[in-house]
Amino acid sequence: MACLRATSSSSSSSFAMSSSVWTTVRRSWAPCLLLALCLTPELVAAKPESLREVTDGNWEDILSGEWMIEFYAPWCPACQQLQPVWKEFADWGEDMGVNIAKVDVTEQPGLSGRFIITSLPTIYHCKDGVFRKYQGARTKDDFLSFVDEQKWKAVEPVSSWFGPSSFLMNAMSALFKLSMFIRRCHNYMTEYLGIPVWGSYVIFGLVTLFSGLALGLLLVFIADFVFPSRRFSSPDYYQKKQSMEQARLIKQQDDEQEADGEEDDDEEEEEDDEDRDDVMRRRRGSPEGRPEPKGQSFSDEALRKRVVTSREDEEDT
Repeated sequence: MACLRATSSSSSSSFAMSSSVWTTVRRSWAPCLLLALCLTPELVAAKPESLREVTDGNWEDILSGEWMIEFYAPWCPACQQLQPVWKEFADWGEDMGVNIAKVDVTEQPGLSGRFIITSLPTIYHCKDGVFRKYQGARTKDDFLSFVDEQKWKAVEPVSSWFGPSSFLMNAMSALFKLSMFIRRCHNYMTEYLGIPVWGSYVIFGLVTLFSGLALGLLLVFIADFVFPSRRFSSPDYYQKKQSMEQARLIKQQDDEQEADGEEDDDEEEEEDDEDRDDVMRRRRGSPEGRPEPKGQSFSDEALRKRVVTSREDEEDT
């Protein structure tokens, strides 16, 4: 019995020691476990940040530093195959000092027009605002060597005329945004408002017509205001116009007077011719050789005056 008691007492003492040791270990490792659990979500959350997303609002960030940018669409099979490789490449970006980014062209139509994306996926390399299009193989090792060995220097950069910050590309970006806005309006009218497709086209046609007319009138007014005609802007224009109008009226009056004078001369000549004919008939008599009737005879003084005037006219001519 004594042996059993000794054995039980020794076992109980050893169990008490082991429990105290476990309690001590648990108390010492508990803060470490809590710290690890707290840091693990931060590490997991920080890892996706290695692949940045560029939008219309923050695209100017790529104009400074070195970037590798992928333009993709979720529905593109080639883009879907490239995504795992691109994520692995993004994990190396921080070590190499390169920013790895992606652009969803379906959500960012302005950037699609700004970079003239005609095929998917499209990859650009940017170094301090100078853009080059990547044309190599699409593997992680090729991406790493392209950046690490600076193979991008052998690629001809994009012209400044077609750079994303140029005036032409800004206009192209606005055009792509407008097209996407029109598409959304069309979908809203056809799907939610129940307007037929042809009705939507008619609405857009009328809006385009009236907006073009309004824009044309606005441009005409602006052109007339900024670049007025010289003749209308001249201070002597209205004086010259008034003097020219007066000269025209005077000339018209002179022409009318000349026309009236010519008519009077013609009438006088006709009267003189008639008088001359009467005198000649009086001298010669009637065509039948008989004298003129007494009712048509003239006095001697009248005949004499007409003969004198006819002679004077003949001398004058």
